[in-house]
Amino acid sequence: MEATEKTISDQKPQEHGMEEEEKYVLGFWLFLASDLVLFASLFATYLVLRTHTDGGPTEAQLFEIPVFMLETFLLLTSSYTCGLAMHALKNGHARRLIGWIAVTVLLGLAFVGIEINEFITYSSEGATMQRSAFLSAFYALVGTHGLHVSLGIVWLISVAIQLMRKSIQPTTARKFINAGLYWHFLDVVWVMIFTVVYLMGVMG
Repeated sequence: MEATEKTISDQKPQEHGMEEEEKYVLGFWLFLASDLVLFASLFATYLVLRTHTDGGPTEAQLFEIPVFMLETFLLLTSSYTCGLAMHALKNGHARRLIGWIAVTVLLGLAFVGIEINEFITYSSEGATMQRSAFLSAFYALVGTHGLHVSLGIVWLISVAIQLMRKSIQPTTARKFINAGLYWHFLDVVWVMIFTVVYLMGVMG
């Protein structure tokens, strides 16, 4: 009888842990789904308003190919380094994992820095958010993505700190996997921005 009670009591913490894990995973996917809806709305708004320049600068006049090509290179490269970090995780190499996270963060910071400089340049030329509906939609879409990249950078840094303290454990591994999936999601969104906003813009 005592052995049975002990077995039952041992199972309860495990079941509780599994429930918490399921809630965490569900919460992450709900968060990702809400972001997907947000960006879909912003894309739809941009596509409707992209021709509403109100006499202000158009897409072709505003966008500079070297700038958005560099941004794309940086973010796609960061997706590759994030993939290398995931490979290091699967092989149990904590130092390599942390190192590739660091490279990913640096590339992300470079991307955000260039985007901020892009916005400052546009604003100094009079292409502010208030100038036209097109510019409002542009800043809303691209700026929201930039804010999410910044969030992703903070997320990756926090995971790296936990990995330095605790090394690779089920909890830290799960946190990095979620952060990595989120980072790849942002890369996919950028490919859409690159295509719909920048390429369509310069091609007229």
